[in-house]
Amino acid sequence: MAKVKLTDVCTIQYGYPFDSKQFSDSEGMPLIRIRDVIRGYSETYTTEEYSDEYVVRQGDMLVGMDGEFNIAKWGKLPALLNQRVCRIIPTDSVYGDYIFYAMPKALKEIEDRTPFVTVKHLSAKEINKIIISLPPLETQRQIAANLDKVTHTIDLCNAILEKLDLLVKSRFVEMFGDPEINPFGWERVTIADVCSSIVRGPFGSALKKEFFVEQNETTYKVYEQKHAIQKSATIGTYYVTEEKYKELKRFECVAGDILMSCSGTMGELYQLPVGCERGIINQALCKFTLNDRIIPIVFLTYMKQTIGNLETKGSGIQNIAAVSFVKAMPINLPPLEIQKKFAAFVEQTDKSKLAVKQVLEKAETLKKALMQEYFG
Repeated sequence: MAKVKLTDVCTIQYGYPFDSKQFSDSEGMPLIRIRDVIRGYSETYTTEEYSDEYVVRQGDMLVGMDGEFNIAKWGKLPALLNQRVCRIIPTDSVYGDYIFYAMPKALKEIEDRTPFVTVKHLSAKEINKIIISLPPLETQRQIAANLDKVTHTIDLCNAILEKLDLLVKSRFVEMFGDPEINPFGWERVTIADVCSSIVRGPFGSALKKEFFVEQNETTYKVYEQKHAIQKSATIGTYYVTEEKYKELKRFECVAGDILMSCSGTMGELYQLPVGCERGIINQALCKFTLNDRIIPIVFLTYMKQTIGNLETKGSGIQNIAAVSFVKAMPINLPPLEIQKKFAAFVEQTDKSKLAVKQVLEKAETLKKALMQEYFG
């Protein structure tokens, strides 16, 4: 199989440094920033004059050049190619979708061989070094078609899961009303009233990386922000000794406790499942231990509905304010019988989600296998 430079079969167009003084939330032309590459839409506009050469249209391949190096197809209305985002334009000698599927491995290789101090930056020099394995054009089309099929299944599963989540939110509002308005006049209490314990993780100096040890039968897990964000108790490799665990026992978390991310990606919630490892939370988490006045799924759904009202502070990175503020947050408390009806509805919805997730897992496994087969 031939190997060619990416620049021999594609044109690489770099974004224009639009003036941030002319950015707007509602006026002008949408402007693609780093964060917009993957999500496929922009909430930033510019009123600055622009050239048509910087207009990105649906289906164009974009690469974010800061943070995580990602390639994605632009999915929305025309927008402008901003600095630190580049567009890959295949020539007639290659099949565009083949290049799209070949790029993740090439970008990962750049990450693996390039040292970064803090934020990752993808340079034009590194892009110019990218080598692509290039089979005959018909083979390129077949490879892309195979990957398109499995990608479509993955996208469909994710869309169904998103709709099921929306269904739960709609049912919540139908049964309990708008949390802010409280149209049914439910008892109004505070978060502290429905919890036996609310604890923010220890200060960083109390749980430094130097305290972490290899996992063994006597160690205790350290739960991090990613556990709440990724909704998983099995990821993570940080553990502490029994001695350190006893020292920080106030921050202990067990099955049934609810974790909430408190820094950066704020307000992600996750209930630790039965059978999870006993451990402690780190400084980026807040832990809720509920009492018998509220059913966990009602608490979780209510918090997800109202999390945007949490007070934030700081510049650049958001941080949930003091635990005292969280404890004082109001929450509507319907009778337990109504809570149980909602919990039964969610349980049925979760069964449907489980079936979809099983299909999704198989599709993702297949895609990984195909990517390995085609691109190594």
